[in-house]
Amino acid sequence: HMALPLIGEGEAFFEGERISGKMALKKAGLEPITLAAKEGLALTNGTSVMTAVGLLETTRAFKLSEIADISGCLSLEALNGTTLAFDERIHSLRPHPRQEKCAKNLNEILDGSEFTRGYDPANVQDAYTLRCIPQVHGACRDAIAYAEWVIKIELNAVTDNPLIFVDDEENIEVISGGNFHGEPLALSMDYLAIALAELGNISERRIMRLTDEDSNSHVLPPFLTENGGLNSGFMIVQYTAAALATENKVLAHPASVDTIPSSANVEDHVSMGVTSVLKLRDISRNLQRILSMELFSAAQAIDFRKKEIGEDKKLGKKTQPVYEQIRSRVPFIEEDTVMYPHMDEVERLVAEKLA
Repeated sequence: HMALPLIGEGEAFFEGERISGKMALKKAGLEPITLAAKEGLALTNGTSVMTAVGLLETTRAFKLSEIADISGCLSLEALNGTTLAFDERIHSLRPHPRQEKCAKNLNEILDGSEFTRGYDPANVQDAYTLRCIPQVHGACRDAIAYAEWVIKIELNAVTDNPLIFVDDEENIEVISGGNFHGEPLALSMDYLAIALAELGNISERRIMRLTDEDSNSHVLPPFLTENGGLNSGFMIVQYTAAALATENKVLAHPASVDTIPSSANVEDHVSMGVTSVLKLRDISRNLQRILSMELFSAAQAIDFRKKEIGEDKKLGKKTQPVYEQIRSRVPFIEEDTVMYPHMDEVERLVAEKLA
């Protein structure tokens, strides 16, 4: 549909009016393109779509993983967590490179924080959602790195068919092959989709811990509100995050395990890679919202911690400016109010970081 108007066919919108592709070009002062050999296939081939959308989503995924580290650290501070689990000696004994890098990054983010605890014999370890951030986030970064590796190859690849080869003596040979098959992209994008769904899962579980006083050992009030019972506080925020995380679990089902034969059963195994990247795009948007909700919730929780340990206490080197940015956009929620404008505002802040 997008390619047809280029050659004066199909339909297009021009100044809000749906008209023929030929008329749209004329009104825009453009001439139809005369396609050269194989350009039609280049405009309509599914592998090109997979690569284009996959590139955009892989780039977004890397940025989202960085935001996930920040939101996880802010939650850890809000929950009076410990950084002992991020000790480099631990991760050197299971040397997944991105796990090690994530642990190092978390320590840098939290450097100088007065909201974390040291060794406490009465509370020697945190829940998995805090203690295992390097292992989970690091593994998700492995998926991002794999997707990036595949995309870089595809961007510089020939995925046409048939292919024309000319040797040094200018002899021409035309060979039919299968470079158009989208399996490398489909598998990598499905893998990336699962990884982003996991980043959403662990983030939502941290939101739950922030809002559940039993889970956070009564460090924070129920639902992050002073007058629980009269106010439902951040309960609806956690509901929303849970709904999005659940939707992601459905979307994370790999499209690449399916195939529908076509073309009289000549194309008898297809990658379904376009479906993979479109699902990935939806998961990515949901993850953006979940991380925004975690940041919103963690900032509320930090304000309660400040009341307990002192307003002058400092957050980590990289969480302090993030907290300040959140507070410049949304206030501390003292009593029940319509939450979505505040949730949207924090999401806009996250979107600016992704731009």
